[in-house]
Amino acid sequence: MIPHDIENRAAAVLAHLRTRGMKAATVESCTGGLVSGALTAVPGSSDVVERGFVTYSNEAKVELVGVPPDVIRAHGAVSEPVARAMAEGALAHSPADVSVAITGVAGPGGGSDLKPVGLVHFAAARRGGTTIHLERRYGDLGRAGIREAAVRDALDLLERVSA
Repeated sequence: MIPHDIENRAAAVLAHLRTRGMKAATVESCTGGLVSGALTAVPGSSDVVERGFVTYSNEAKVELVGVPPDVIRAHGAVSEPVARAMAEGALAHSPADVSVAITGVAGPGGGSDLKPVGLVHFAAARRGGTTIHLERRYGDLGRAGIREAAVRDALDLLERVSA
């Protein structure tokens, strides 16, 4: 079940993209497709949602959207350079006009001093335009809480990049 506020936000983002004639793609790691799921839960979303990539593993990031392996080795999967490469890779591997990418540590394990549970990097790209980045440190809200917060921020970022 998608929280009511997220469903409303997804509908607003779809309407925003629709008025601009834009198609969107998502590239998700720690959210595992929740952003795409929120968007496609809205009736009529097929005219805006072009595709969604779930790139949970490093191999998927490389194979599906072309993240350079050396970028992952140098910065780790949860990093600004990887999020940017994911968002830009979605545009390179689809006809979408805009994309949003999410990579983070949802927990409960997997965190470190440098990359604690709740750290999430986002990027949104626009074809022929810029790529924007957002870093959030939600803290340990629990796995579901972190993922839900990330969906909200991803939807906002998708609208921002398409403005």
